[in-house]
Amino acid sequence: MKTMTEQARLLIVDDDAAVRNSFAAVLRNEGYSVDSAETGNEAINKTKTSFYNLALIDIRLPDMQGTELLTAITDTVPPMIKIIVTGYATLENAVKAVNKGADGYLMKPTNMDDLLSIIKQQLKMQQEAASYSQDKLTEFIDSRAKKLDADRDH
Repeated sequence: MKTMTEQARLLIVDDDAAVRNSFAAVLRNEGYSVDSAETGNEAINKTKTSFYNLALIDIRLPDMQGTELLTAITDTVPPMIKIIVTGYATLENAVKAVNKGADGYLMKPTNMDDLLSIIKQQLKMQQEAASYSQDKLTEFIDSRAKKLDADRDH
């Protein structure tokens, strides 16, 4: 069975190639599958054709604000985790990011241990939620099957 890191697909959205490359190197070293996008529109297009467990999104992109991208990228099941990464940390940015659906907020320069810790924590919560949903679905199907059997017996 694969571990959580082997299964997790991450998308790095940042216009700074050095940031994309350093994040990607660290994350691949941890066993994650990593893809990247330089612009918001590139990220939107990638999420239309590929599934990502988690996206690291720069708050300032050449074609849009990262907070706009939070609501623009395609909804997935399970929901994609979205973490804003910024060198322009303000209370206003943080509040806007959270209100638009960010699951986390990190400041640049980013401490890689903090980044990995947040990613692992968020992916674990995503995996637990998916498992819970699967268990509930199985429980529902079983209860419906028992009800149908009971109805047939009467």
